[in-house]
Amino acid sequence: MAERAGSTKTYESKLPSETERIAAALAQRLAVGDVVTVSGELGTGKTTFVRGACRALGVEGPVTSPTFTVGHRYRARDGDVSHLDLYRFRGLSAAEWGDLEPYFDGAIVFVEWPEAGEGALPEARFAVRIEHRGGDARIVSIADADPRVRHGD
Repeated sequence: MAERAGSTKTYESKLPSETERIAAALAQRLAVGDVVTVSGELGTGKTTFVRGACRALGVEGPVTSPTFTVGHRYRARDGDVSHLDLYRFRGLSAAEWGDLEPYFDGAIVFVEWPEAGEGALPEARFAVRIEHRGGDARIVSIADADPRVRHGD
């Protein structure tokens, strides 16, 4: 995965395990302060993608969707990983952002349904989009932002 800043790379995944491998490859390029947005319709495999990245980063134990809790924070090999799900939001108020901001401190952050946080979330280092292609097949597109974009810099 050696694309230049501003480029988009597209992958075909036929199985959840392939989606996890794509995410694991991306995880090798991440550092604390990076934000990765993960978009797609319900059931496209957003949490599967995050799980693959978390495993590659050294997270042990279950990696589950935080739809009802809004966020999970996991201990990884070289720091923390936060996993947010903004599905239930229709925008972020200042108070809601205040509740989410600690997830961004000292962590690599994955945000599912980032559209709800548009204008309030820190700029993404990578933007992932996952699309259904029938059955277990998916198209995974990864847009590479400016490599200098890191939360907390």
